[in-house]
Amino acid sequence: MLTTKTFFRKSKRGNIFKIVREHYLRDDIWCGSEGCNTCNHRHDDVLLSDENPGLKSSLFPNPHYLVLDTNIVLDQIHILEENVLCNVIILYTVFDEVQHRSSNVHKKLKDLMSDPGRRFYVFVNEHHKDTYVERVPGEKINDRNDRAIRTAVKWYNKHLTLGSQNPVTVILLTDDAENKRKAIEDGIPAVSMEEYIASLDNPGLLLDKINKRNYILEGSNKEPLFPLHLAPAQIHEGIKDGSILQGTFLASRDNFLEGSVNVESIEKFVLVQGRAGLNRAIDGDIVALKLLPEDEWSAPCDLVLQDEEEDPGDILDDEKLVIEQAPAKPIEKTPTGIIVGIIKRKWRQYCGILQPSPLRNAVKHLFVPAERKIPKVRIETRQVDILSNQRIIVAIDSWPRHSRYPLGHFVRALGKIGDKETENEVLLLEHDVPHSRFSDAVLSFLPKMPWTITDEDLAQREDLRHLDICSVDPPGCTDIDDALHCRDLPNGNLEVGVHIADVSHFIKPGNALDKEAALRGTTVYLVDKRIDMVPELLSSNLCSLRGNEERFAFSCIWEVDHEANIIATRFCKSVIRSRQAMTYEEAQLKIDDKSQQDSLAKSLRQLNKLAKILKQRRLENGALVLASPEIRFQVDSETHDPIDVEAKKIRETNSMIEEFMLLANISVAQKIVQEFPEFAMLRRHPEPPQANFDPLIKAGRNQGFDIITTTGKELAQSLNDANKEDNPYFNTMLRILATRCMMQAVYFVSGMLQPKEYFHYGLACPIYTHFTSPIRRYADIIVHRLLAVCIGADATYPELLDKKKNHALCHNLNYRNRMAQYAGRASVALNTHLFFKNKVQTEEGYILFVRKNALQILIPKFGMEGTIYLSHKGETLSVNFHYNDEDHSQRCGDIVFHAFDPVVVQLSLDSSNIQHEKLVFKLVKPQIPGFSVPEPTMDAAEDVEMQEVSKRKVEEVSDEVPKKKKGKKKKKKN
Repeated sequence: MLTTKTFFRKSKRGNIFKIVREHYLRDDIWCGSEGCNTCNHRHDDVLLSDENPGLKSSLFPNPHYLVLDTNIVLDQIHILEENVLCNVIILYTVFDEVQHRSSNVHKKLKDLMSDPGRRFYVFVNEHHKDTYVERVPGEKINDRNDRAIRTAVKWYNKHLTLGSQNPVTVILLTDDAENKRKAIEDGIPAVSMEEYIASLDNPGLLLDKINKRNYILEGSNKEPLFPLHLAPAQIHEGIKDGSILQGTFLASRDNFLEGSVNVESIEKFVLVQGRAGLNRAIDGDIVALKLLPEDEWSAPCDLVLQDEEEDPGDILDDEKLVIEQAPAKPIEKTPTGIIVGIIKRKWRQYCGILQPSPLRNAVKHLFVPAERKIPKVRIETRQVDILSNQRIIVAIDSWPRHSRYPLGHFVRALGKIGDKETENEVLLLEHDVPHSRFSDAVLSFLPKMPWTITDEDLAQREDLRHLDICSVDPPGCTDIDDALHCRDLPNGNLEVGVHIADVSHFIKPGNALDKEAALRGTTVYLVDKRIDMVPELLSSNLCSLRGNEERFAFSCIWEVDHEANIIATRFCKSVIRSRQAMTYEEAQLKIDDKSQQDSLAKSLRQLNKLAKILKQRRLENGALVLASPEIRFQVDSETHDPIDVEAKKIRETNSMIEEFMLLANISVAQKIVQEFPEFAMLRRHPEPPQANFDPLIKAGRNQGFDIITTTGKELAQSLNDANKEDNPYFNTMLRILATRCMMQAVYFVSGMLQPKEYFHYGLACPIYTHFTSPIRRYADIIVHRLLAVCIGADATYPELLDKKKNHALCHNLNYRNRMAQYAGRASVALNTHLFFKNKVQTEEGYILFVRKNALQILIPKFGMEGTIYLSHKGETLSVNFHYNDEDHSQRCGDIVFHAFDPVVVQLSLDSSNIQHEKLVFKLVKPQIPGFSVPEPTMDAAEDVEMQEVSKRKVEEVSDEVPKKKKGKKKKKKN
């Protein structure tokens, strides 16, 4: 049977044209039921018959099948993923609509359908002559689809009664009240998901997973707490006439009542303050923003403010905390606005803990996300006793105007709070790090073992096995992706080579292994584990340039004079054999020990000499030397718990490796842009807006230094000149502060920007890329492929020169890179907490920032930061601090605190609240009666003895610890 589908489309020029398509209808489409007596069975049965009734429901005690409408699939996918619901009919109408509305849910639905034990069957109702419905003129597409679903359910119930003694009932699950009403009026059994789940035996945890999108809030007839969001049509018109701006909302980590919106047309971020101003936006949402008149602009709040109280109910009582902080003296204000609508929600699943209600037998509780930028979420659960000591995952469903917090539902429990594996799982999930095992499809593209280099391989590569090549890496590094050599040439010049693991030889474009590496984007380094971008066979074996093993490499070789001037550059695919895999310390000892005169020692000394010249030249050009606190943990060989922590040591050899990796990256960038001016994958570091430097300039001025930020070169010189004899750590802290002012470096496709925008601000070079770490960065693999085409070592392929696809790839790589950095920092924080468990330690520190109610402290020994709160909400202290917003100082009597002042602090872990352990900083010196804590009373002899015991413990385990590569070489993070 043939029918036609007619619809209209509008062209780019505004012309309307009519499209008519043929639509075939059949009468032989199988219903999928084992109990059917009328369909011509040609397949294995999917839906069980009355002999296998499946679910036990008090509402429907007889055998039945379930038909889901679209919103049930979209909103209740967490229920569907449970093994409880079986014998489910997915109509093609629903399947198609889900595919267009959510790719994530569509993938989950397909996974359910592929599980034969779940018995999910797709019925192609749109091509069955008895279930296809035409769209009525003027009818909305959603109404037509709901009607098509009801028609299919009605047909199923009639169809399965034909010739059957005990027919199976087909039930419609819908949370749409109107759809349910129409179904019941038409004689169709229909219930909501919550009604159906509640009718099952022991619904328990399943009821907690019900999506609360249509949840009716108690007291919702009260005065709303938030302004009404504008309708999509109003937002569209406002953006069109310029009265409304569009941007991404970024919540503050330090103040839950503040955030900013990144609007492309405005140089500065637009400030948003107060709950009404934030208007239910959640970090990452794309929002509609209304800019306030300039006389209503404000300044960022100096308070460090966390929402740590118990559920106060649906009232807003804390707006004054933002308003009252406004300084009395005039200061520079920033563009300020209010959020008037949500254009696109960016909600995801959130990890965290339950904050149980103080009310007995309550089912409504607050969920506290691990990420402080996310607000608390109200959920319903009847399992509070079980979940109160668990890390759990929650999904947000809605945020009504009458509710102080968004509403959500429980998804699943991860494990006990404080358990190392559970906490690692939380930080990986929170930072969206793909960390599941590599699939069989991915592993199938790995080379078969044993793997050897063949004569055919040698014929296609330059044989460099005769060269004295070595690698220099952190201790315990197993994914060695770079090695170097330096030798004298007959003409008196030097040959320097950087040899990079040829990962692209093993990963071919477009296969499952390549797609997985592109998705992961980067290797993620935690304190005690590594989440590889590629399987271990490649990362730690076949691609790793291990000592005395033959490996494939991509080599960048220069001829240079003794002043490090490049005479010539060439690239080649090669075979190398590294003479030795050294640590930075081993290489440094080899360089410093003049008695060692072997070829490797001479090569390293010459490389070190050239590296110093290259670095000095970069600095003279305006390259920045920035700083960030980095921690190195010593971990127990059995428990993997941290037993010692210290700031990482940087040696000359670190800088030596860094300089040649930078030089290789620059040389490769120049080559691929020369050959592919439109398609090269590069890395840029945008110059920060001058407003970003305000905290740095003010901090320097308060210490008597003028920090000039007009150009990178002037900034570098200002930082070099800012030194204080009485505070040797001052310059490092200033550089840490300068690092906070910087923009993020990002990948991009050359054809998307003008050449002047390729500039890398931090390195002060006009062009840059990543070539030197293909084991741990997917961008480097793309660059290898481009370079291979440039030198005729490989052929191109369509996706390599697809600007649009590579632009999207860059977005993913930038996101993955950012999340990997955050995950690494979170891992450091987790292990810091473990280290300080049951410890109280006193350390020297410096004030990094002075806030209105807090001092933010840096501990150089550990490279960590923390906060000393000077006041808390609702707390009365016996001492008063007075904040001066002009010079950002705090005064208490005769004692004044400025940024960079030295202090002594006590560090301890507050475990009083099992839900949220915190590292607590308390002031020891200077002594402020009633505020500072007393100094430790341990006598000197006991102190020395304790230090010796600690030292011996570290030495005993140091040789046994299976060290992991943490963050790998700092050199490669540019």
